Amino acid sequence: MGKIVIIGAGAMGTAFAYPCSDNKNDVNIVGTHLEDKAIEELNKNRFHPGLNMEVMKSIKFFKHSSIKEVFKSKPDLIVIGVSSKGIDWIAKELKKVSENRKLPNLLMLTKGLSVNGKQYELLVDKLERLLSTKGIKNINLSAVGGPCLAPGLANRVHSGVVIANKNLDTAKSLGKMLSTDYYHVSVSSDINGVEVCAAIKNIFSMVIGAASGLNKTKLQGNLYLNTSAALVKQSVYEMEIFAEFLKGKKETVKGLAGLGDLYVSAAGGRNSKMGAFIGEGMIFSEAKKNKMPNVTVEGAELIFEIGKKVKEDFDDKKLPLMIAMIDAILEDKKLDIKWRNFKS
Repeated sequence: MGKIVIIGAGAMGTAFAYPCSDNKNDVNIVGTHLEDKAIEELNKNRFHPGLNMEVMKSIKFFKHSSIKEVFKSKPDLIVIGVSSKGIDWIAKELKKVSENRKLPNLLMLTKGLSVNGKQYELLVDKLERLLSTKGIKNINLSAVGGPCLAPGLANRVHSGVVIANKNLDTAKSLGKMLSTDYYHVSVSSDINGVEVCAAIKNIFSMVIGAASGLNKTKLQGNLYLNTSAALVKQSVYEMEIFAEFLKGKKETVKGLAGLGDLYVSAAGGRNSKMGAFIGEGMIFSEAKKNKMPNVTVEGAELIFEIGKKVKEDFDDKKLPLMIAMIDAILEDKKLDIKWRNFKS
């Protein structure tokens, strides 16, 4: 159907290549400048350690040094699968491969939210700003959100996602390009809402993960689920408030990008695991050092990035869960949730 170049050979970038290839697209993955050794190994034995499986042969891998050669094929879609810290780098690379200061459609797998000056800035907006300053014109940037873990996607389990673009026709076109019998794509024009949910759900996953340790008595089995349910309900309410504040839509929070992604993240993973330690009464620095020393906790990283700004804009009467976790991380103290401030 089309030609797709994915930049970034990590677990998600490689997993995303599966529906792309299964839908009869020509798929090339270009590694970053930090992935040369990984690309060599993948081309040698096809085994991807992040996915713990062999990658199908229709997906082709190239070192970063071959990026200009790969782009001679004139791809219809560029998929960005680098880490959030690599956005400045990817903007420079895209400038190099642009033709007449133009690029094909861009699709972001990478999620993030930061503060630029005195304003919040979504990662899609940051990339658009960086590309614009480099003279790139007519940027058409989409984002994909929803509950989709890389190992499941690479094993072709049924997964529901949402592709967002301010231009709904573009989102629909990408949906047709990427949909398979297991990769189910819905579309949205609410790119702000989708991207806000993708970022802040990591903070609320930590809070929900804390449920098992928040009660005064040590609970056996699944007795903490009462607590989890109350935290999920309040989390969705606060995500709606925050999404609207950043010009997203409330209804997006109740869909795949919000509630769906929150469910997967809270059910297990790094953020909920850290939340469990904090819920048991540990302070963040202690839990990070002794329990998760070499693990990136995205929710905590986001709090360090936007926490002070959030506290300028909201108090614990408006966002009791979010503010409680922000205080616990930034002040390195025990979690103290103001239950009385929950939405009734």
